[in-house]
Amino acid sequence: MSTLVTNEAPDFTAQAVMPDDSFAELTLSSYRGKYVVLFFYPLDFTFVCPSEIIAFDKALSKFEEKNAQVIGVSVDSQFTHLAWKNTPRDRGGIGPINYPLVADLSKQIAAQYGVLFDGEVALRGLFLIDKEGVVRHALVNDLSLGRNVDEALRVLDALQFTEEHGEVCPANWREGEEAMQPTADGVAEYLAKHT
Repeated sequence: MSTLVTNEAPDFTAQAVMPDDSFAELTLSSYRGKYVVLFFYPLDFTFVCPSEIIAFDKALSKFEEKNAQVIGVSVDSQFTHLAWKNTPRDRGGIGPINYPLVADLSKQIAAQYGVLFDGEVALRGLFLIDKEGVVRHALVNDLSLGRNVDEALRVLDALQFTEEHGEVCPANWREGEEAMQPTADGVAEYLAKHT
């Protein structure tokens, strides 16, 4: 499988349900200047998907504080997205979601991102796109495996830290922890202190 990481994110324009429940054309490249957390999920009105969508919504202010836009995508229509938003959570709906949900009825966006499964639905792909439109992180889970929203935030923190400080982030790095210089001496110094 080829990777999009280090390459420009495939651009797209598609119908989306916006936070205010209106329909609008959403163009990915219009978010240049912001980080984008683009995530794919299989289908509306399914099982693991609402837990992820709601978890991203609960963490939305944390992403926004980091100048990041969250965007969800599935192969459903914008009308199905709206119906799901308008269905109460205790009846299988997702309720009010404060970020766009993109309609990929043609399945072209999922195919561009390499997450189209059996030509039918999207795998659980997550792509962190930087302010210049370059994919800097990608994660793809099977249909039954939900993602960790805290990990998406951690990777966003690491990306922003490396951009600002020029240091690299070791395994399990969290905001506020020590990073390392991207040199042999820097790695040796870090490992001497932390292993």
